[in-house]
Amino acid sequence: MLDALHSDTVAVLTAWQPPTPRAADARDRTLRLLADGPVAMTREHRPGHVTASTLVVDATGSRVLLCLHGRYRRWAQLGGHCEPADRTLLGAARREATEESGIDGLWFDPVPIDLDIHPVSCHGGSLHHDVRFAAVAPAGAVERVSPESLRLGWFPPDALPGELLDATEQLVAPALAVFRRSARRLAL
Repeated sequence: MLDALHSDTVAVLTAWQPPTPRAADARDRTLRLLADGPVAMTREHRPGHVTASTLVVDATGSRVLLCLHGRYRRWAQLGGHCEPADRTLLGAARREATEESGIDGLWFDPVPIDLDIHPVSCHGGSLHHDVRFAAVAPAGAVERVSPESLRLGWFPPDALPGELLDATEQLVAPALAVFRRSARRLAL
């Protein structure tokens, strides 16, 4: 199954038009990592591995959902490691966001909004090549804390908590743009 996930990830990132020079550099570095094959999708790949995360916007576009990460004790978008049963990168992001939020029926934009590479302590030290998506929660969605988070919270985009993990805040504007595009599509 990792072959399908790896192939999908290569295709997604090859077709993706990064929004910034930093994201373009991260995409190019991640494509070089993926040249190592399907192992680059796993935690065991010491040079780094691909992860998938999601910033969730509420149905009104007035709040974003963040989790207080259990390990880092900072607020961040939902997400994590790809699993062997994941067939697509978007599927990995959907699984992680659903598991960590407890919200069923999230609507996902299939195009990544960002890609960030950052150091982590996995297996004694590695890099996460985190491909980031945006999703919209259905009206009336109620979140449920997972074992991976200390808390979940909805925050207005202009009043995010002070203790954010690196590169979380830069996801807000593109996630809100996804929300506006989805609202226009649904209105048609």
